[in-house]
Amino acid sequence: MAMSGYYKNLRGKLGADLIFMPSVAGIVRNKSGEILFQNKGNGEKWSLPAGAIELGEAPAEAVVREVWEETGLYVTPKKLLGVFGGKDFRYQYPNGHQVEYNVFLFECEIQSGELNPIDDETFELRYFNLNEIPELALPYPKSVFESPSEEVFFQWNEGWLDKLKRF
Repeated sequence: MAMSGYYKNLRGKLGADLIFMPSVAGIVRNKSGEILFQNKGNGEKWSLPAGAIELGEAPAEAVVREVWEETGLYVTPKKLLGVFGGKDFRYQYPNGHQVEYNVFLFECEIQSGELNPIDDETFELRYFNLNEIPELALPYPKSVFESPSEEVFFQWNEGWLDKLKRF
């Protein structure tokens, strides 16, 4: 789906300036355990099925909607895997729009559907095994793609706590 009315309105006021964008991403696995990634075909790097949380929408609702729009699959979010943000999750789109994502990353289970994107944001969908994950647009740690842990991943799990000590 194209940019929502809310973000169009915001961009109309701020132009391409940096904005916070609450968002979601879903790790969707096939029966072989491979992970689904999306290529937009516009020169951007690969990504997980993902997108902005809309006004009035809970993160779990947003991941179901975004995965469906971008893949044609109906999923159920099974576990919150991690919460990410900060400077490392800033991104500039090809049109110059800048965002700093706050990402809720979910492990999702396919309920039904076929790989057939509903929107026009997806050029290619492909499953990759852990050893072949393509270069991604956002720096998710490799550990989140491995078997889901019992704990939610926070950025300090990989040395981020040292950065927080400066406060």
